[in-house]
Amino acid sequence: MKLISFEYQHDYIFILAFENGEKIEVNLSDLINKYVSEKNLNTARINKEWGCLEFNNGMVDIEPKTLYRYAVKHALIC
Repeated sequence: MKLISFEYQHDYIFILAFENGEKIEVNLSDLINKYVSEKNLNTARINKEWGCLEFNNGMVDIEPKTLYRYAVKHALIC
């Protein structure tokens, strides 16, 4: 399940859009805070080939399947 777009909100909160059409708002802190500091969240980008979310010029990435499962399980209720 590839990531096709994202919107960085604030802190570790992102809105993620997946290729199945789902948009999920999620706090990624528990998943990435050991690897990506809050000041580097603005380095987020999508690897178009793999559909993963990358940070720090590709030094940190989240596999699409892992990202999707985490987002579904930890979705923020608005």
